Amino acid sequence: MNVLSQIARADQANHDETTLADIGHRVERLGIEIADVNGVVSELAALGVQQAQNVSTVTRTSHQVLATNTKLAQSMAEAVHSAEQAEQILHDSTAQIQTTITKNNKCMQELSASSLHFKESLGAVDGNVQEVQVASRAIAQIARETQLLSLNVSVEAARAGDAGRGFAVIAASVKTLADQIQGFADQNAQNLEELVTVLTGLQERSQQSAQTATKAIDEAKAAQEASTQLTHLSQSVSKLVSDIEGLKAPVDENIHASKSINDELSSLDQSVQHFEKQLGQLTSRADSILDISEDLMVFIAQSGVETGDTKIIRICERVARKIEELMDQAVAHGTLNSRAAFDRQYKQIPNTNPAQYFTEYVDWTDQHWQPIFEKVLSMDPRIVFCAAVDVQGYLPTHNKAYSKAPGSDAEWNAANCRNRRIFDDRTGLAAAQNTKPFLVQTYRRDMGNGQFVLMKDASVPIQISGRHWGGLRIGYKVEQ
Repeated sequence: MNVLSQIARADQANHDETTLADIGHRVERLGIEIADVNGVVSELAALGVQQAQNVSTVTRTSHQVLATNTKLAQSMAEAVHSAEQAEQILHDSTAQIQTTITKNNKCMQELSASSLHFKESLGAVDGNVQEVQVASRAIAQIARETQLLSLNVSVEAARAGDAGRGFAVIAASVKTLADQIQGFADQNAQNLEELVTVLTGLQERSQQSAQTATKAIDEAKAAQEASTQLTHLSQSVSKLVSDIEGLKAPVDENIHASKSINDELSSLDQSVQHFEKQLGQLTSRADSILDISEDLMVFIAQSGVETGDTKIIRICERVARKIEELMDQAVAHGTLNSRAAFDRQYKQIPNTNPAQYFTEYVDWTDQHWQPIFEKVLSMDPRIVFCAAVDVQGYLPTHNKAYSKAPGSDAEWNAANCRNRRIFDDRTGLAAAQNTKPFLVQTYRRDMGNGQFVLMKDASVPIQISGRHWGGLRIGYKVEQ
């Protein structure tokens, strides 16, 4: 009976172990599917955030367009009002100017005609004066001849004696008359000279007045042309008012359309924000489910049941202990300063995209860690990489395949230059900050160009001189 009981218990133990292994396998498959779903949800959440930002940007732009159109409509209304005022002012001013110019032009023409007539009259007077001067000179000549005759008569009267006394009296009267005529002739000649001088001045001024009047007529014609141009300008302003009023209708329609678009965008923005919020909650719950799945896988692995992750976990534990041993020995021998080993002053390497950083210990880790990481790659065909990260996700040294010199292509650098970078994503930080004996995570690895592959990440904490430095990570393929 005891033997049978032992056999029964052994069978039950085998059955329980088989059951747990089967459960472990199923949990592993569930974890893979959850990780895949979680990755998709994370992508959707990131896409939702991007879409929310895009919608917000478009909404702000639409509001700006509406505000601009509204200001444009106001400016156009003000322009129409100003143009209408200008049109009225131009119309009134043009009418007044035209009336004034017409009157002035008529007055100038009359003045010019009067000046020309006055000039002609002065010419006629000048001719009469010249004739008077000729007559005056003739009178003066007659006076001289009369005086000469009087002198001759006086001489003959003197010769005749008493018989010539009568002739003497007549001669004296004739002489007196001749003297008076000569006096009048001289005064007349003097007055005529003064009149000629005055007439000459009047003729010169008349000539200038005639020239000024002619010039004024020409200028009046130019003013008339300017008035005509003002009339054309007034007509152009009227057309401008009409054109602005014609543009106002499309602007008003644009404002109405912009308001409708704004209403639709505001509604879409609210929907996207709600969608973003829901995606955030979904991401949080998906992460929680993934955490539960990973905790369950760790629990099964810790129970002693062999799973597909057990071998990788054991490799990760051995390599982590080897890393700790090398670091402790280096610190003890002084080849690595304890302070330098915990250097967190990341100095960015210039011209690197994605950004890479230096710390005080990277040369040492490149020399001592990389050979170990390279050996790990051959320990299981599923292993893709092996590296260590500090508690902030900084990865100083990587496998050779992922430690190439960076170039100008950021996409290529992201896939091939993964050393000296900070990986502060969910998987990276969880591995870096985990203090449990080990951690197994399933995640979607970004391979670039929108391509993703499902991978697992086994990590074990690394302690240096009793302090938590970070964690060793081994990434390996998921068996489909």
